[in-house]
Amino acid sequence: MGGIKYYSTNRNINEAGFVPFKGLVSFKDALMMGQAPDAGLFMPERIPNLSKGELEDLRGKRYFELAHTILEKFLYSDIDSDHLLSLCKQAYNFKIPIERVHDRKYVMRLDQGPTASFKDFAARMMARLMGALKDENKELNILVATSGDTGSAVGEAFKGLSGINVFILYPESEVSGRQKKQLDTIGDNVTTLAVDGKFDDCQNLVKMAFQDKDLTCLNLTSANSINIGRILPQMIYFFYAYLEKSEEGEKALISVPSGNFGNSLGCEFGRRMGLPLHKLIMAVNENDEFPRFLSNGQYQKLSPSKACISSAMNVGHPSNLARFFELYGGTVDKSGKVHKYPDINKMKANIYSTSISDQKTRDTIKNVYEKYKIVLEPHGAVGWAGLESYYCDNGDYPLSISLETAHPAKFPEEVNSLLGFEPELPDSMKDVDRRQGCPIRLENDYLKLKKFLESTLENK
Repeated sequence: MGGIKYYSTNRNINEAGFVPFKGLVSFKDALMMGQAPDAGLFMPERIPNLSKGELEDLRGKRYFELAHTILEKFLYSDIDSDHLLSLCKQAYNFKIPIERVHDRKYVMRLDQGPTASFKDFAARMMARLMGALKDENKELNILVATSGDTGSAVGEAFKGLSGINVFILYPESEVSGRQKKQLDTIGDNVTTLAVDGKFDDCQNLVKMAFQDKDLTCLNLTSANSINIGRILPQMIYFFYAYLEKSEEGEKALISVPSGNFGNSLGCEFGRRMGLPLHKLIMAVNENDEFPRFLSNGQYQKLSPSKACISSAMNVGHPSNLARFFELYGGTVDKSGKVHKYPDINKMKANIYSTSISDQKTRDTIKNVYEKYKIVLEPHGAVGWAGLESYYCDNGDYPLSISLETAHPAKFPEEVNSLLGFEPELPDSMKDVDRRQGCPIRLENDYLKLKKFLESTLENK
């Protein structure tokens, strides 16, 4: 059987002046291109199955072994099995604690990696795959928009890799002080650009660069979750949590704090592979375009997005909504225009989505600490509040897992104001406050970005 090929989510758009990309590409090409030539997102032509027997055989396996088994289902024709195992072992050399809150309700802490964010899981694997598959004779230039954690995770994952340059755009006034410090001080082959705008502006600038024919010679690619190389590794921890805490044949209720929807998509891909999922909870902050869509059947993006304390989720039109629409038979483009609506009843059968206000987020941080002595940060609190909202609407569910996607020490001011102390820094962040570095400031103007990229890369 040939390898899995990848197609564009925009392939069925039939509109005057629009040229859909109807081809199929390899994983390597999808990884290196970032997005399709028609600005669609790459999707696998099929999602491979993990049988019940195969799933049960994975119980007790180490995380990197689990990663190897799952990723090989997609990558068997792109990379040698032993090489892939070695890359997984390099990428996943840190702990993944799953803390019991009460009964069989858990928080999976994805905050123990090098930048104390869940983004480490995808970025470290993606960096290694790109390093293994890239053309040795070409420099690769990665352009990434971040609302906080993606940028530092990608920057640290690619730092020092020869033949790869990274440019990170972030909204200067919408990241926490400590996140900003992490971003500004990576250095080496990583350049940070502080944009005078919102995350959606950063994302749009990146998308415009990919569409600009003048920049084709720069060999640009993406490390945002528009890149399929970010999505595939994000399936693994859902299987890991399930296998660690479930009984055979049981289903799990999983809550994912959701912004650009790449993390939630990892869970949806997992379900389609064979993850025994009762329901995927997609908990958003006050950027409530998705729960409103599930409620009334009409999609309308939020522009501008709302600034909430769970800053990494301040997204008014999630990029990966295109992939969710595709999986359920619909099409939405990067501007938020719906060309075909998905099967909303099937979506609602598998997905529950709710919007959590900033006040509810703060209340959740306080309540969870007072009741259970567990410290959540704003994004993890949105996830936990999503679980509680589900219970309120649908009743209790035995095996429930919520994701903590960033370390509370990344949000010291917010946690201190609510709990009266600053969370202890994880080992990976203990030197952050002493690091030196500053960003390049950039107006929210595409021509300024284009000029910067051209002049910078001409001189390399």
